[in-house]
Amino acid sequence: MKFNINQKNIVSILLVLAVGAVLALAIFFWKKDVPAKQGAGESEHSEQSAGKSTGSEEGHANEQPGIVEMTPQQAQLAGITLATASSSSIDVTVTLPGEVRFNEDRTAHIVPRVAGVVETVSATLGQDVTKGQQLAMIASPELAELRGQANAAAKRLELARLTYEREKKLWQDRISAEQDYQQARQAYSESQIELQSARSKLAALGAEPGSGSANRYVLRAPFTGVVVEKHLSQGEAVKEDANAFLVSDLSSVWVEMAVTAKDLGHVRVGQPVTIRPAGGDTTVAGKVSYVGNLLGEQTRTATARVVIANPGRAWRPGLFVSVELVRGKTEAPVTVLASALQEVEGKQVVFLKAQNGFKAQPVKTGASDGNYVAIAEGITAGTQYVATGSFVVKAEQAKGSAEHGH
Repeated sequence: MKFNINQKNIVSILLVLAVGAVLALAIFFWKKDVPAKQGAGESEHSEQSAGKSTGSEEGHANEQPGIVEMTPQQAQLAGITLATASSSSIDVTVTLPGEVRFNEDRTAHIVPRVAGVVETVSATLGQDVTKGQQLAMIASPELAELRGQANAAAKRLELARLTYEREKKLWQDRISAEQDYQQARQAYSESQIELQSARSKLAALGAEPGSGSANRYVLRAPFTGVVVEKHLSQGEAVKEDANAFLVSDLSSVWVEMAVTAKDLGHVRVGQPVTIRPAGGDTTVAGKVSYVGNLLGEQTRTATARVVIANPGRAWRPGLFVSVELVRGKTEAPVTVLASALQEVEGKQVVFLKAQNGFKAQPVKTGASDGNYVAIAEGITAGTQYVATGSFVVKAEQAKGSAEHGH
């Protein structure tokens, strides 16, 4: 077979071969140069990272982790004082649930005691009233009848007295028989009894024999207090046993607490207690005045009572309270003041004295009597801690953490 290749075809073939050779050389040298450049880049990046790491370490070299830096002068201005953890005797307390109630010895349910119609109501709900003050007025036919009977008895008594005196004189002068004198004396005595009986009925109702209209009955406050319930309206017909008003002297109240069977042995009359309202910080001291002898069928608890003064009426009936009483004492080897404890990140901590300030030390607490707290773990006896002003140190620590976060 014979190929016919002219000069033009030969030139084209040579050009293609030349271009291929150039491309091959370019690829060879490019692959050889890339690893070198990558090595140099990685080396440079490592140096930069090392430089940053070194700078960071140098920046934190002077910081003390966990230390709230504060000079003695700053601590003094902030009112921070130190104390030393030591052993102490701690009161073991029992906390019982309780409720403020009316002092039933100074609370009265006022009833009309006679049936009738309400003419006027002078007292309003929540009003302060004094002893003898008029609360309401009732028109009562029954009272009118009783007063009429008393007035009639008084007139009969007067007539019997005159007859008795006349018959006595006639008998002494021997003008009339002794029998007439004895009959007059008997009638006089019966009239006295009749009037006394009529007036006793009025007195039992608390009504005067002849004050104002014969059918008017006045409801009065039995003592100084507050109208805490009112169930009367003008024009209303009421029965003799209707609960018209409830008046209570709120200058003192009862605190009744439920005592379980296991705690009954620790509650006794005359025992000091501390009463604290639910969700409040106010406290009042008192003494147990009564301990029930029976357990409730449903609750299986006994009732104990404390009478407390209530001059500002802050202890309102119906308020739930907790009642703390001392059950005994325990010796704790390590204690701190209750004011030293703070909560940081959900943990109880005590701020200890450090070289340049204070350091938060987590602790595990034990028994407390409100003044001192036993420390089970975290610090030992003889350790200096922040006794007052710990909240200031806590605030400084939070402030420092926020600035560090930014």
